[in-house]
Amino acid sequence: MYPTAKFWDRVADKYANSPIKDQVSYAYTLDRTRHYLHVEDHVLELGCGTGSTALELSPQVHKIVATDISGAMLEKGREKAAAQNIANVEFAQADAQHAPVGPFDVVTAFNLLHLIEDLDQTLAEVARRTKPGGLFISKTFCLPEGFSWLTVMMRVVVPVMQAIGKAPYVASMKARDLDAAITAAGFTIIETGQGPTKDPRRYLVARKDG
Repeated sequence: MYPTAKFWDRVADKYANSPIKDQVSYAYTLDRTRHYLHVEDHVLELGCGTGSTALELSPQVHKIVATDISGAMLEKGREKAAAQNIANVEFAQADAQHAPVGPFDVVTAFNLLHLIEDLDQTLAEVARRTKPGGLFISKTFCLPEGFSWLTVMMRVVVPVMQAIGKAPYVASMKARDLDAAITAAGFTIIETGQGPTKDPRRYLVARKDG
């Protein structure tokens, strides 16, 4: 597992109790994703955190296997599922390279890919877990093109935070880099978007070739 598992275990309680900062963008992500789901689908979610998105999408599909590297996060997810009486979401501790193989009709990774150091290998494993013609749906933090204070912060402030254990690994990746990596893994991109706000995260839907 990635060494950041301990970081996410430490912040699980705070994460679970923190409200979603951009509800408009989150609603956009859910709505667009529901558009692609079917009641017979078996879905794999990578980096599910405390399971909020898996539980929101569960009525649209047959089953979701929700995975995360953090056992503490998953425990919060199981508590939520029990409280909401949701039975078609299964939680499993794994990183993307060791998640259940499936293959699945849909694989999702929301707010995850920018936290992974070996993106190419991870996307190869995503492709392995996606049925031919199946979908990979993601939302990923990407740096803007050209100069921005966000880029400066990522390159100056974040390394300091990481050094003192206050931040996980975060890739300095632009949208074109993400698109190229997903295409190289054997997917054809069919939708991209940023949502209705100035959210720096790129929403992307790609179909597995073959």
